[in-house]
Amino acid sequence: IIYPLLVTASSAFQSGNVTSFSLDFSSEWTLDNFRRLFEETMYGRWYGNTLIIATTTMVAQVTIVTLAGYAYSRYRFMGRKNSLVMFLIIQMVPTTAALTAFFVMAFLLNAINEFWFLSFLYIGGGIPMNTYLMKGYFDTVPYDLDESAKIDGAGHIRTFWEIVTPLVRPMIAVQALWAFMGPFGDFMLARFLLRSQDSYTVAVGLQTFINDPRNQSVSLFAAGAICVGLISFGALS
Repeated sequence: IIYPLLVTASSAFQSGNVTSFSLDFSSEWTLDNFRRLFEETMYGRWYGNTLIIATTTMVAQVTIVTLAGYAYSRYRFMGRKNSLVMFLIIQMVPTTAALTAFFVMAFLLNAINEFWFLSFLYIGGGIPMNTYLMKGYFDTVPYDLDESAKIDGAGHIRTFWEIVTPLVRPMIAVQALWAFMGPFGDFMLARFLLRSQDSYTVAVGLQTFINDPRNQSVSLFAAGAICVGLISFGALS
């Protein structure tokens, strides 16, 4: 974990045109790469795009997963076990196997370069396994609390919101973190569905700095990667 961070930091702060990643702390360090990143590239736009997608994905996915996890943990209904098994089966299908289907869906819905469609895919892709995990965490909360709340006159919604939800906040926080950071780290789906440069996410935008072997901008790439970590950490804090 530490080694790639050191390589990234070393490349980001080196002066001059760095054409390859290296762990070299002997050269002169500068902040000029960060200035160029925001003044000469569309990094700010790319980060804003990613922030919109990540926030939308986080809010929607956490809401759906929390409600679904509670329903699977507390209620018994037709198809409950089969749908849980289906969640696990869906997770076995890699994203690459569905890229063509995603593109056809985007084409039919006129959703190429649309943030809402990419958020829709992130939300849908995160629901199956995260619902399974959230259901398991809800199972650790004693059902006696629900029954006590019902005896005191609390309905289903009040029991869920005021009694059970406060006890599963750690898992909700983890779910929010995963959902928020997913769009920042994803390259494949975003590159496949976002075609114009002004609609790129930060991962796709950063890749343009190093995709031309004759014109490598490793320092800008590394500086952008560090900014993603720092700004995301600040936003989550």
